[in-house]
Amino acid sequence: MKQNRPVTLFTGQWVDLPLEELASKVHSWGYDGLELACDGDHFEIDRALSEKGYLKNKRALLEKYDLQCFAINASLVGQCVADKYIDARHQRIIPARIWGDGEPEGVRQRAAQEMMNAARAAAEFGLTRVIGFTGSPIWHLFYSFPPNDWNEIEAGYREVADRWNPILDVFDEVGVRFCLEVHPTEIAYDIYTTQKTLDCFDHRPAFGLNFDPSHLHHLFVDPSVFLETFADRIYHVHVKESVRHLDGRSSILGSHLNFGDPRRGWQFVSAGHGGLNWSEIFRTLNRIGYDGPLSVEWEDNGMEREYGAQEALALTRRYNFPLSDQAFDSVFNR
Repeated sequence: MKQNRPVTLFTGQWVDLPLEELASKVHSWGYDGLELACDGDHFEIDRALSEKGYLKNKRALLEKYDLQCFAINASLVGQCVADKYIDARHQRIIPARIWGDGEPEGVRQRAAQEMMNAARAAAEFGLTRVIGFTGSPIWHLFYSFPPNDWNEIEAGYREVADRWNPILDVFDEVGVRFCLEVHPTEIAYDIYTTQKTLDCFDHRPAFGLNFDPSHLHHLFVDPSVFLETFADRIYHVHVKESVRHLDGRSSILGSHLNFGDPRRGWQFVSAGHGGLNWSEIFRTLNRIGYDGPLSVEWEDNGMEREYGAQEALALTRRYNFPLSDQAFDSVFNR
């Protein structure tokens, strides 16, 4: 009987709190560690590489609260590497030094350098994973009307590979792996686009996946089928959920309604409050041999976040059961 996957909390929705304040809370709740967002004072890539003692002090803070770290998350900057349209939405989520004058290609190039530095900083911190987004030059073409030029679609995949392969070269140099969170607005957002993306990268080991079933469920993709399809590429796992409210009026496209609006056809909810079969997901994780961290991500406009973080931890502990090392009827073979 073997299973000791650590349970961490992703800090992306908590960057309004100083890291030490959050670490104290997380320790009291019983988490094993944190997945540090590259935002706020939680993990600053530039300071990690330029400021003597920064990483040592960060590690000491975590150890003070008996917390581990297995990954940093640089999704916000990663989004800017390959997006076709760079605009005020991007400016709101990235550091001013990456935005610069806002000229799109300049933003993309600075974002690419930051992702290279994310790999270097992760390695210096003793980590082997960076979670992130890729962005996409073709997301705006997901619905083919006016009819798509399919050569443009193919060119979009090549562009992502061209922009990201030099970044992944740095990941290889320092022994860190990139974990793409398959997600609408990324180059990979379902099973077929993920297969195509991996093909474009020639299945290089540096490019793997952060499994987050919340983004699959609302698209009617079976999370367990996804896990089985990409078993060798699941490098990290988010515990997050979504729920569908398709009542004949709403749709899975969201209707340009903000999260939390009850008219939406789907919402993100805290784990255990949506439509996912967590027992089957964890059984599939066991079958594919995943033994990495399980990182709770709270995104639920209808639930207070401290309550949600603690309840999701209890759910994760409940389902984080070990794979049996014997058949139930083996006792009769005597």
